[in-house]
Amino acid sequence: MAFHGWDKEKITLADGTKANAICPVIISASRATDIPAFFAKWFRNRLHAGYVRRINPFNANQTQYVSFSKTRIIVFWSKNPKPLIQYLPEINEKGINYYFQFTLNNYDEEGLEPNVPPLAQRVETFKMLSEKLGRKRVIWRFDPLILTDTISVDCLIDRISTVATLVHQYTEQLVISFADIKIYKKVQTNLARQHIDYHDFTPELMLEVVRRLQFMNLKWGLKISTCAEGIDLGTCGIEHNRCIDDRLMIETFPEDQNLMDFLKYQPDIFQSSGRPYLKDKGQRKACGCIVSKDIGMYDTCHHLCAYCYANTSREAVENNLQKHYDDSDIIVY
Repeated sequence: MAFHGWDKEKITLADGTKANAICPVIISASRATDIPAFFAKWFRNRLHAGYVRRINPFNANQTQYVSFSKTRIIVFWSKNPKPLIQYLPEINEKGINYYFQFTLNNYDEEGLEPNVPPLAQRVETFKMLSEKLGRKRVIWRFDPLILTDTISVDCLIDRISTVATLVHQYTEQLVISFADIKIYKKVQTNLARQHIDYHDFTPELMLEVVRRLQFMNLKWGLKISTCAEGIDLGTCGIEHNRCIDDRLMIETFPEDQNLMDFLKYQPDIFQSSGRPYLKDKGQRKACGCIVSKDIGMYDTCHHLCAYCYANTSREAVENNLQKHYDDSDIIVY
């Protein structure tokens, strides 16, 4: 019953040659870069072409083609999905399901996310997307929570509350994570370059944050969960999230029989423990996501967030700023 990999097929490339491709049912777009914000037209063009090419970020000699022929759902990750909204009708026409993991942080004062639009604009995009798709399909992330010399726990709670007041009627979920900077050497280096003094979260501070959030959540009525956090916060009513979420897929797209078959969903059988046979083993142990194929590339996200693990440095990203990807089969060469 375990997942043994995606189906494969032969595809025809733009030059007429043939290539082997995998055919994932679930696409992640993307943990590695903000495709909706910066590569929306590229994504639209690749969707119509029927495939995308991905280079292994750890071995540039390894290339993999990813076919959309069996794709039933796309999970978009973004801090500014507005550029993609114009292309959603084309995704609808192809009969592909999708939902958004929408990171809506409130770090404008500190400049931790220098190239995201102002908070007010992002909130309006959040509302517009929710009105088009429904509350279930637009998931709010305040991710990561970060402590610095100028951002205390009190400050974080106030910032989250400000955003929650604006968007809680437009979503059903809030996903949080605690910045774990010590495990990412390049993040430490990037923060040091920008003279940002950060502080690690202790278990006690994590508990303080979630207890205060749950008290405030009496007004918001959101389901609050953590992303890839090892700490057990079940006593506070906080569960481990599944960002690539089989439960949400079943609840939202039950009429898609091919997707239900892949998930091995049987309406008459209750599965309280999820689908361990589909767990994504390529993610951290505490991650609850099921399998997907990510089509993004590192060092291409132009938000240039100070805490980002997907960019080696500002210089690495800026080297790609002049490249145009709309007609390419890959985001970065």
